[in-house]
Order: sequence, then C-alpha cells, then structure tokens
Amino acid sequence: MVLHKGKTSRPSRAGGSNPLHGGANPALAAGLSLPHVRFRDDALPPDTALQLVRDELMLDGNARLNLATFVTTWMEPQARELMAECVDKNMIDKDEYPQTAELEQRCVTMLADLWHAPDPGAVMGCSTTGSSEACMLAGMALKRRWSKLGRSGRPNLVMGANVQVCWEKFCEYWEVEPRLVPMEGERFHLGAEQAVAHCDENTIGVVAILGSTFDGSYEPVAEITAALDELAAGGGPDVPVHVDGASGAMIAPFLDEDLVWDFRLPRVASINTSGHKYGLVYPGVGWVIWRDAAALPSELVFNVNYLGGDLPTFALNFSRPGAEVAAQYYTFVRLGREGYRAVQQASRDVATSLADQIGELGPFRLLTRGDQLPVFAVTTADDVTAFSVFDVSQRLRERGWQVPAYTFPENRTDLAVLRIVVRNGFTHDLADLLLADLSRVVGELEKQPKPAHDPATSTGFHH
Repeated sequence: MVLHKGKTSRPSRAGGSNPLHGGANPALAAGLSLPHVRFRDDALPPDTALQLVRDELMLDGNARLNLATFVTTWMEPQARELMAECVDKNMIDKDEYPQTAELEQRCVTMLADLWHAPDPGAVMGCSTTGSSEACMLAGMALKRRWSKLGRSGRPNLVMGANVQVCWEKFCEYWEVEPRLVPMEGERFHLGAEQAVAHCDENTIGVVAILGSTFDGSYEPVAEITAALDELAAGGGPDVPVHVDGASGAMIAPFLDEDLVWDFRLPRVASINTSGHKYGLVYPGVGWVIWRDAAALPSELVFNVNYLGGDLPTFALNFSRPGAEVAAQYYTFVRLGREGYRAVQQASRDVATSLADQIGELGPFRLLTRGDQLPVFAVTTADDVTAFSVFDVSQRLRERGWQVPAYTFPENRTDLAVLRIVVRNGFTHDLADLLLADLSRVVGELEKQPKPAHDPATSTGFHH
C-alpha cells in the first residue's frame, strides 16, 4: 500500500466546482418565500430552488387535460431525452453545429416533398419558432413581391375573419390593410367568391387556412385558387396564395391524400405549419416553405458564413435552441408516413366519436364534427335557456378539463361555442371520462333558472 505524506506541493486555492451546488436541507424551503420584485441577496441549493418553483407550478392546469391548445403535450421519452441533449445548441451557430443545420435542411426538403413541391430540392424554406413567425416571413415575402410591381396604393391582404391573430399582427406591424372577410350565416371561413370580391391591384396575397382555429374546418383552397386564376385570366390582378397550414398541413397529407390544397396548385406561393402542433413536437418550432426561389425575394435573405461558405438565412429571431428541430427530425424518422397516418387517424377517430356522442346528449348542436382537423365546435341548442357554453366551460374546469368557450367574430358574435381539440395522447378512455363529466355537469346546470354567465359579456381565448 502506498503511504502518503500530509503535505502537498499544490497551492491552497478555491475549488473549481459549481459554487451554487449544495446539499438540500429538507426544512430550508419552509422558511423561504420566492422573490417577486427583487433578487435575493444569497443563493439557494438547487434542490431547494427546484422545490419552490415546482410547488408554484402545481397551480397550472394539467396539460394532458387541456383541450383548448393545439400545441403538442406528449412526446415519447426518447424524444424528451434527445431534446435535453440538444437544448444547449444554438440554431444560429451553423458552423459550430453543422449537423443540426443539416437536420433542419432535411426537414425542409421532406416537407417540400410532402406538400408536392415541383422540385423539392429547389424550394426555399426554414424552421421558425412557430407558425406566427412563419406567417410573418411569408407575409413579408408577399409584400416585397407586390412592391416590385410598382403599385402606389396601400397594400392589402385578403383573409377570413377566422384567421389566427398573428395575421392581424403582421398587417399592423408591416403597414398592410387587413381585408377581413366576415362570417355569414353558417359560413364560418373564407370562400372563393368572397376572396375574389375583396381583391384589387394592391392585394399582396390571399391567406387560405387549412384548418380554422374556430371550428377545425378546412378552407376551400383549390376553389379559392381557381377563382383567382379566373380573375387573372380575365385581366384582373394576379394574386398569389399563402396556405396557413398551422395544423392542417400535417393532417391532410396523411388522412386526406386526394384533397388538393398544396404546391400542386400553381398559385400557392408558400405554406407554413407548426411542428409543435400536429407535427407532434413540443413547442416551439414552425416551418415555412416557398415553392421556389422566385417566390422569396432574394433581398430578404441574409448570408452567414457556414464552414467557409455562405448559408442563406431568413428569420425574425436569432438565437434559439436546436432541440425542437432535432425533435422534429426524430419524429419524421420515428413515424414515417404510415406512423403519422396512424397517429393522426387515431386523433380524428377520437374527435369524431366524441363529437357524435356530445351531439346525442340533447342540449348541444354540432357546428363541426372533427372530420377535418380532429377539432370540433358545439353550441347550445335553441331551446336551452338554463345555461350557456360559458357555464359549461367553468364547471368542467372544476374537474380539471380546460375546454374554451368563446364567441365568433364580426357578423356572428351572437354565436357562442365550446371547442374541443383532440391531440396525440388524448385517448378514447379520456374522451369517455370527459363525456361522463359533461353529462353530469349538464344535468346540474339544467336546474338553473338562467345562465350564470351571459354570452353577451363573456369572452374566451380560442387560439
């Protein structure tokens, strides 16, 4: 055995370990309160800080019971592991993380192929933080293309009143007139006739939504493009179309293969989707693709050095983690076409079954039934006077279910609905539990003399 002397030749100095690491005192957190307006003077052990923050987060709703959000709330443990390994990679550092950049490029090309681009290798596309950024980029390209025509009027963008708020933001931020086509009767989204009627020489584009957030329905993209083709052939303006496929662009290719909505239509200039919705990845990742280089004005694209060469980049954000892009590619590899078809079909099956059963309860009228997006909206029947959809929403929340209630926009503000979004991980068993709670709630609410919440004054966030 080696004998060691008590002396050492190394100088005495502070250790190089994490100065914030320390053991957890089980009683420490009980005597502390979390800072609200100023930093604490001293540090806390990591386990204590984790306990304090985690305790507060228990007040959040259960994400799996959130039927309001379109955002993915479940992924496989392997995907979570991969994301944890990539969370420290900065997507903008293409030269330091070239393989992450390569995975992004593969995703773009695969989506272009999925959406029937004429030449998937010639498209322009990128990842974003979500569909909101993707829509902003697509809108910027539309406006720049219009400005090159030399028109002198105020640019406008035609879309249904059911668009996601990001489009209204785009119009405000980039000084574009939003031409919002109002709902009318049982028409809850943009139609071909209405789109053409709102176009003129200053229209930068028409936004067609493949999956409305209000009721889950697809807008008739092919009909809209055909009407615009006819307009242009008759000497009218030649207006490009952007398809906002935030949800539907990852549903239709797998479940509605005969539906023509994508780059098979020559007038479709660009398409976006949310990887973190029915792309089945945790937030936040989105994608936007232009059919070819001509659809994206080159002056909007910046070049950064990438391993001694130039890499084109077009984004509103700069630094962001590579974890979501890695997770998106993992999901493409893991599922393939058949896997995506199976997952999306399961969601649609749950949605249509649940919608039919809710329709059979009696007090509700279905507006949609989940056979496009696995999303549907219901309102109360005409003879229901004891309660409103807002009463139902609040009572379901007592059991943990988050089912939003809201009124429709201009021209149909009289219509208040409940909307249910079915996502991967929401099973028939959970649907049965929701239906049982809904039946019980309705039985109790029918005993009220009148609604506790007036639809005329109640609001709800539907996106």
